[in-house]
Amino acid sequence: MADMELTRAYKFRIYPDAKRQSEIELQLTLSKEFYNLLLEKSIKSYREGNKKLSMAHLNKFAKEIENDKRFLQIYSQTRCEIKYRVLKAYQNFFRRVNEKKSGKRIKVGFPRFKSKDRYCSITYPQDNGSFAIVKKNKKHILRVSRIGGMQIKLHRSIEGRIKTLTIKKRGGEYFAIFTTVKEVELPKVENTNPVGIDMGLNSFIALSDGTKIEKPKFAKKAEKHIARWQRIIAKRHKGSKRREKAKLNLQRKWEHVANQSNDFAHKLSDKLVNSGYTSFAVEDLHIQNMVKNHNLAQSIYNASWNRFIQMLSYKAESAGMKVIKVVARNTSRQCSNCGNIQDMPLSIRGYNCNRCGMQMDRDINAAINIFNRATLGQRGSHAQGESVRPQRGAVLEELRTDKTHPLLDAVIA
Repeated sequence: MADMELTRAYKFRIYPDAKRQSEIELQLTLSKEFYNLLLEKSIKSYREGNKKLSMAHLNKFAKEIENDKRFLQIYSQTRCEIKYRVLKAYQNFFRRVNEKKSGKRIKVGFPRFKSKDRYCSITYPQDNGSFAIVKKNKKHILRVSRIGGMQIKLHRSIEGRIKTLTIKKRGGEYFAIFTTVKEVELPKVENTNPVGIDMGLNSFIALSDGTKIEKPKFAKKAEKHIARWQRIIAKRHKGSKRREKAKLNLQRKWEHVANQSNDFAHKLSDKLVNSGYTSFAVEDLHIQNMVKNHNLAQSIYNASWNRFIQMLSYKAESAGMKVIKVVARNTSRQCSNCGNIQDMPLSIRGYNCNRCGMQMDRDINAAINIFNRATLGQRGSHAQGESVRPQRGAVLEELRTDKTHPLLDAVIA
């Protein structure tokens, strides 16, 4: 057994009344303006020759902004968290600059000013009395500083010590997200049954043991409704209430699709972790480079590969297992039997090796290559780090096979 501190997030629906909704809207508006003013002063400072941005600079800018007493309506710890958001945006920007200098093909992306639609959450980064959950008349009430009391639906118990609370508005609905920390003892699992996983578009995943599992086409099933609301929005006048209402309906439809996709990924990752496998090898995918192929971009985004790998990683970590990332290059083009690499158009779903004559399903062949690379120890990494943990202050988402598998029926059900 190994002691470890696990960070987890719990998301609950909250039901603010009209007064509390207006308070949340005010906090979101002021927080967005505070963020944009911090970014504006940071850009001005950069142009004046200050090439580095630190928390000391942001504290100085914040004091100047707070001369406008409106911003004192934002809870003090929330203002601190907004400064961390700006700092994090700059750190990510400079990281991408360095990665591009080293030859990585990525878009640098300078920090942007936030619009009303893109700033949809406020965070209370310390549990110091700024929020609390109380029970009243058999209902749970979440009391938050500067907002007030709101009914919260606690559909499961919160385990661990609460570190942060984030209030989030999405699709006209409101959510409370708690980040917790808990000391646990992780079992040490002997790696006796590792498996390689290939992510695909024809089938969602293919395993090196020959199993293939399809992801239901949630976006495709909803595309008629989505297209209908897009047409309605295009016909209505900008700024009108009817257009805003149509936008909300479109956003809710997309939210429903995202919720379906997340639910599928959660159930599938649970089943894989509990199915007897002892470690998982996956490709180290760079989605931003892959979506440059505009013919496949929408399908890749809908697949949500990174989201699934993130879920699988933290669940495997909790069970004492490992998720190993390997180089993705040529996994589909390389023969898993003799190592020969040959051109493979996407339309060809079977792998026929020109050298040794091996014939196999293309995705299964790729999964075996991923398994072999992990076994050889290429770029192995334990499932720990930013990709599987919440960021600071917020929680920060066609099967054609001859073999059936109990996982498929359990997940779809």
